[in-house]
Amino acid sequence: MRTCVCLILLALLPLTVMAQKVDPQAYYIDEEGNEMESRNVDKVDAPLDVEFRSNPTDMEDHSPSYEWHFFKIEENLEQIALFVRYEEDTQYTFTEAGTFHVVQKTYLNQEEQVLDSTTIIVVIPASKLEFPNAFSPNGDGKNDKFKAKEGYKGIISFHATIINRWGQKLYEWDNPAEGWDGTFKGSPVRDGVYFVIVNAKGSDGVKYNIRKDVNLLRGMGRDGTGSGAGESGGGESTE
Repeated sequence: MRTCVCLILLALLPLTVMAQKVDPQAYYIDEEGNEMESRNVDKVDAPLDVEFRSNPTDMEDHSPSYEWHFFKIEENLEQIALFVRYEEDTQYTFTEAGTFHVVQKTYLNQEEQVLDSTTIIVVIPASKLEFPNAFSPNGDGKNDKFKAKEGYKGIISFHATIINRWGQKLYEWDNPAEGWDGTFKGSPVRDGVYFVIVNAKGSDGVKYNIRKDVNLLRGMGRDGTGSGAGESGGGESTE
């Protein structure tokens, strides 16, 4: 009878050992302010604060040790080791664009038994900011404002200024979603070439210093001339 009991206990022993596990997860706040838990973090701009938790279970009879290995994945898929943290939970702020792998490893009983490692993937998108070369503020609801192209992302600071050929400031704005409607002091300016100066910064640290021509093209008027207002008096020429 004792032999049977011993055999049963021995048969159960491996199951008891295998009950120890971890459930590594990344915790962060998404762009809409929601608390997120995942092993795949993406579409969130830098700087991004992430808390990595091991979430161990059934470790009462063990003395686990933990490792967090941080890697950056290059464009050629080469894995570059960054650093290692030796703690159950850890926190890191991602400040640049790229793909990162965070590998969690747990060791039991002075590294005599290794649990399966888990990889958490973090993708920080690169910032993006582009401007068109022309616009047509003719009231047709299409391309009526000169502003950043759709798809800009990760812009944390922004300032743009429109000037004419004499360097006179006609308009400025601080939001990439907004733009210039082709007027100066409430009156339409002439069709022609103006200039935009943009100073912006991406959440990935990229600085944008854009200087380019802006072609204002409403079209020709009925009399064959530009449809905009002429030069204003008092030294305030508007192209």
